Amino acid sequence: MSVIRLEAISKRYGLRLAVTAITLEVPQATMFGFLGPNGSGKTTTIRMLMGLLKPSAGTAYVLGWDCWRQSERVKAEVGYLPGDLRLPSWLTCREALRLFGRVRGRDMTRHGLDLAGQFGLELDLRVRAMSRGTRQKLGLVLALAHAPRLLILDEPTASLDPLTQETLYGLLRRAVSDGATVLFSSHTLAEVEDLCSHVAILREGRLVANASLDALRAQASRRVTVRWQSLDSANRATPANGVEWSDRSGLQWRGEVRGSAADVVRWAATQPIEDFVLEPPDLRQIFQGFYVGDHSSSVDRAARRSLGPSPQPSPWEGEGVRR
Repeated sequence: MSVIRLEAISKRYGLRLAVTAITLEVPQATMFGFLGPNGSGKTTTIRMLMGLLKPSAGTAYVLGWDCWRQSERVKAEVGYLPGDLRLPSWLTCREALRLFGRVRGRDMTRHGLDLAGQFGLELDLRVRAMSRGTRQKLGLVLALAHAPRLLILDEPTASLDPLTQETLYGLLRRAVSDGATVLFSSHTLAEVEDLCSHVAILREGRLVANASLDALRAQASRRVTVRWQSLDSANRATPANGVEWSDRSGLQWRGEVRGSAADVVRWAATQPIEDFVLEPPDLRQIFQGFYVGDHSSSVDRAARRSLGPSPQPSPWEGEGVRR
């Protein structure tokens, strides 16, 4: 079942098209990475999912509800952490759990206090006295405390120390194993690679990748380093097929595997080698290729046509904003 479904969703601010005809499905019980450079449209898309922005075209669904027409249901059910978290300065953790529980129509206190303990939060410290990292912890507690079926987290580990990040990772993995779904927006590629099973990548408002991590790993190259037993061995060796050797000088050879890694390992087993290192797939290179590459297509042009002529600039740049 698709917990999130986007159908050719677009968002325009005056003359600027911020999100262009994104069609995407997020299946249940997955940790789904949502990536892209600054200004790529990630936060705009997330705000449309939460019913905070009205799409200029297309439709978004969360848990089967129309995100704009049924936004109250979406807000009540989804655990959401915005990238620009803002909370009333007078609020404490204990008061926030009671307040958010009344808004959601359920008791969040028991689970929320347990989460607060795991994050090391002071229950009666007011937001005005909290550091940025502590406010982030409180936002996570409020997103998690009602055990939602869907979590939408926009840069959730920003300002968190490494120990708190590990606590959060454990909670998210446990939620997914219990059947929940997590849409996880992040700039930290290693974090996404470690946590997520699937990623979608935006660039300039367009969806340029939507694939499993396994599929991306299959595309990614591996680096190989060989150290020979002697210069004579190196000089007499026949290079492995499927490797683009960048350095074959002296005792140490370096290259990039273009063919089968298994073939390279078999080749190495027959050679007079002192040391052999085959590195994991380099997903960072794949991700960065999507960030900076040229992925323009007819989809963008079709989306612009479906929106019709560009409207005149309006002083209300936030048209269609709902709180």
